[in-house]
Amino acid sequence: MDADGAAEGSSPDWRGGFGRLWSAAVLSSFGDALRTAALPLLAVTLTDRPLLIASVTACGYLPWIVFGLLGGAVADRVDQRRAMWTVDAVRAGLVAAFAGSVALGHASIGLLIALALALTTLQTLFDNAATALLPTLVDRAALGSANARLMTGQRIAGGLLGAPAVPLLLGVGAGAPFAVDAATFLLAAALVASVRTTPPEREPRAAGSTLRREIAEGLRALGRDRALRGLCAATALCNVGMGALIATLVVLVTGWLDAGSTGYVIAATAYTVGNLAGGAVNGRLVRRLGAVRSVLLAGAVQIGALVVMGSVRSLTALVAAMAVFGVMGMVWNVNTTTLMQQRSPEIMLGRISSAFRTLGVAGAPLGALLGGAAATAWGGNTPAFLAALFLALSVVALIPLGRPDVSVVTHDDPTTAHAPR
Repeated sequence: MDADGAAEGSSPDWRGGFGRLWSAAVLSSFGDALRTAALPLLAVTLTDRPLLIASVTACGYLPWIVFGLLGGAVADRVDQRRAMWTVDAVRAGLVAAFAGSVALGHASIGLLIALALALTTLQTLFDNAATALLPTLVDRAALGSANARLMTGQRIAGGLLGAPAVPLLLGVGAGAPFAVDAATFLLAAALVASVRTTPPEREPRAAGSTLRREIAEGLRALGRDRALRGLCAATALCNVGMGALIATLVVLVTGWLDAGSTGYVIAATAYTVGNLAGGAVNGRLVRRLGAVRSVLLAGAVQIGALVVMGSVRSLTALVAAMAVFGVMGMVWNVNTTTLMQQRSPEIMLGRISSAFRTLGVAGAPLGALLGGAAATAWGGNTPAFLAALFLALSVVALIPLGRPDVSVVTHDDPTTAHAPR
């Protein structure tokens, strides 16, 4: 089967492990949105130094760059289900303790930074384990649909429900958002612990095998596989462009368009609504075009939307472009993730997933710096053109996936599982 044949052929069974994994992911996204929105608001009550406030957010990226590959290697060694619920139980304890400190008036910027570092370090193991676990819970033909439903549920919980709930919870007390976040971690841990699945069979590790060596094996497998190289390069380039756009969107809307904070909120909401619509239409698009062509179409349409954002000085045009950008962003994310899962050898899925995430996280702050420099030098609309350039490079990197000799990995075939192209 060629890579473009990885179309969505069925829906995942909600009654099995997938339903519990989906519920756990949605709960966690709701809690994450509460914490992500509440931390900066708490930070500004503790200090008026912008660098310290920004450090709280920056520390959410750093562990991925430092520990991302390590988290993937560990995820390939352990029972992923057990790793996930253990990590969530630990995170529940950390956030509950932090909520208590806030409620008692003992919060500090140092404590906020330590919490962000600890939670994201644990997340490197959790997210890589979750990516590797999903293909064991659903049929390969249902993997695209499963990813779409997971990502859509997370966007609803995090983008539409979580952040707006923060002002209400802060009315109860400064520690309330963090207490609810701790509860969501605990519930998610219980849901994942209740999933029944058989861990994948792994060959005994060679004598002297180390995590460093296993990480290197995963990177070599990624480098040898033409399709995976293309997906990884496209992910990195796309995230540079997204970093440039997201970091400067407020400049584009409030400065170049002079649409104020209301315009910024409307534009951000249009993107979230577009994401939800993308999750709804993705299945039909993939059945008609195939996974690879759907990604290439999504990239091409996003480039057009970015050009509109940077060239048409109208809030209406921007909102429409952001909605379209959101639709195609969801199509891009669902199908690149699905193709990566289908193409990767099962025994290396955690390590390959970690390479994607690590490069993606590293690309976002780089793009933010480039976008800020472009906006300073040439105007608030130029980062949109910069993002369009990086999206175009991403599409070029994906072209090898459309070749007929690039097949997906069949996980029950031991020869393909251990001998990437």
